Amino acid sequence: MEKQTTSARKEVFSVLRDFSIILAVVTVLFVFAVRLVGVDGSSMYPTLMDKDYMLLLSNVVSQDYDRGDVVVLTVPEFSSSPIVKRIIATEGDLVDIDFSTGDVYVNGERLDEAYISEKIWVQYADATDLPATVPDGCVFVLGDNRNHSADSRYAPIGMVDTRRIMGRVLGIALPGQKTDIEGNVIGGRDFSRIGGIS
Repeated sequence: MEKQTTSARKEVFSVLRDFSIILAVVTVLFVFAVRLVGVDGSSMYPTLMDKDYMLLLSNVVSQDYDRGDVVVLTVPEFSSSPIVKRIIATEGDLVDIDFSTGDVYVNGERLDEAYISEKIWVQYADATDLPATVPDGCVFVLGDNRNHSADSRYAPIGMVDTRRIMGRVLGIALPGQKTDIEGNVIGGRDFSRIGGIS
């Protein structure tokens, strides 16, 4: 009888120890490697919608960013909250926008952007001078909802230092309600949107 009690105690201790290790690993993972971040606004429509929750690969894990990556960054000169944008150009790239056609060019090549809601028509009064070469350690970012996005075209944001990038978006963990191009709610949550983004 005593042998069975000792065996049961060892089993309980083993389960509690394993559970504690798993909990510690998950906690460290979600504190330092992967974060859950909410979208605020419609600047990344249709890729991301207002109130979507995204999984973010933290800059603690990876600081290697490429064109096309969707990132969360801080720009205190513009907003006290983090913003979500897509990297269009990286250091050394020459970026330009033809506002008459709405096309974006990087190193003289027109980008094929299937992910945008519409081409760029909006120019800011306080605009970044283009064409421009992206400085070392910086990126040029745009929102996918081009005419409803404050991004690198807007001088207070401009070229963004990569040290301000919190991380790269891996995908949608929980979708927000369906919205239109201006951010107005037009439907419920579409759970088929859960997963990676492009």
